[in-house]
Amino acid sequence: MSATPRRRVMRQNRVLWLLDRLEREPRADAVIDTLRKGVRALPLGRGRDVLHGRWLGHPLHPLMVQVPIGSWLSAAVLDLRPGRSRESGLLVGVGLGAAAPAAVAGWVDWAELHHRQQRIGLVHALSNTAAVGLYAASLVCRVKGREGAGRAYGFLGLSAVGVGGMLGGHLAYRQASGVNHAEQVPNVVSAGWHRIGSVDEFPAGEPVRRSVDDVPVLVVRESGGAVHALAERCSHLAGPLSEGTVADGCVRCPWHGSVFRLSDGWNVRGPATAPQPSFETRITGGHVEVRLRHQNGGEPAGQGNTTRSGAAHGHGDHD
Repeated sequence: MSATPRRRVMRQNRVLWLLDRLEREPRADAVIDTLRKGVRALPLGRGRDVLHGRWLGHPLHPLMVQVPIGSWLSAAVLDLRPGRSRESGLLVGVGLGAAAPAAVAGWVDWAELHHRQQRIGLVHALSNTAAVGLYAASLVCRVKGREGAGRAYGFLGLSAVGVGGMLGGHLAYRQASGVNHAEQVPNVVSAGWHRIGSVDEFPAGEPVRRSVDDVPVLVVRESGGAVHALAERCSHLAGPLSEGTVADGCVRCPWHGSVFRLSDGWNVRGPATAPQPSFETRITGGHVEVRLRHQNGGEPAGQGNTTRSGAAHGHGDHD
């Protein structure tokens, strides 16, 4: 008789299981809400968008953390060699100096996330805070000549940095915090003009939601007749722009307050760091048609709206 083959038991990754539980754990939400209000109340002015990285096109925090991480990792390499404690101490100090602005940028981003992301982000921040404390102790020991203790605290600090980095990676790649949530639109919307409704279906000054190739589209008709169309899901965290506020030629996301220019989707104010994909519009035979910009032979679309009469081009005029 042949032996019955044993089935392999597929077990869930223990670390991912713990992170999934942490995402769903609400007990720290009261602390999170207090911290979020405090960060949002900071009088940063235009500096808030600078810290978000709107000028850079993506979050600034991941760029800034390279300095402390690189400094501390280099210090650990030097600590493996005898007689290099002074150089290691200098690198530890550089890392400590660079950690503060990186942390500020991280907290500003964290305050504009969903609760599930903030729960992971809080532990990420605590891990990095522990790392800063350990490296501060390492530097003090080195200054006092206790090189052995300084190296020990340094390696403990690097371990805490590793945990914080793993949590940061989970935030970015598993929970999609800081990524462009509208990036897929140009890859999904087919080329050419798409009819989305008659002009009468778009009251002047009111945001209306339509769909093109299953992609939600925000449509706003101005009182003068010009029609604007943007991808409807906010690039920051996919908030519904059709439920936002329209004013001064812009739309404000109802979730976190990002502001986008209706004429071209440019992100006027953060926390969004990426603009909204925008559409050309035209009126044909009393119907509104849209076409994704930059699909016209790879060239940018012309300025403004294109209005054509149905008599001249017909109701089914699609390029």
